[in-house]
Amino acid sequence: MRIRPANPDDAAWLDDCFAVGMGWHKPAGYFERVWEQQAVGALILLLALDADDYLGHCKLVWSPDYSGFRERGIPEIQDLNVIRSQRRQGLASHLLDEAEARIVKRSRFAGLGFGLYADYGAAQRLYIQRGYVPDGHGLHYFDEPLPPGATCTVDDDLVLYLVKQLW
Repeated sequence: MRIRPANPDDAAWLDDCFAVGMGWHKPAGYFERVWEQQAVGALILLLALDADDYLGHCKLVWSPDYSGFRERGIPEIQDLNVIRSQRRQGLASHLLDEAEARIVKRSRFAGLGFGLYADYGAAQRLYIQRGYVPDGHGLHYFDEPLPPGATCTVDDDLVLYLVKQLW
């Protein structure tokens, strides 16, 4: 297994590999837009590969939308995915290791967020085991803090953000 940044010609290939390996599709043009952001230095899309076979990916965003990270200069690890047939073999940890190794060159902290329903259970456990802790700003919905008593839909946009000190 090796990890490398995405290349400009990977977008269509990634669309197909992701759909087959995960059993669902990213929004149309997702990987092309990610590559465009990588080309201007806004992020890095890290790919986990076995020879030429796609195993998973994650994004490393240097100036995230979440103001709690952006204002403190904390890069955010996003969109960590490992294809179903390769889960529970340490690939997510390898992707996180690579992302953290790149972050530590720029920041003392790494950040990430996760959804709060059962589909995120494995990721929640992994991040906590790796030393990520809540950033202390509570729950967010569409990157906005939820005040006490708020009502929202429990979906992918309801997030708890965590940080990890790298050095």
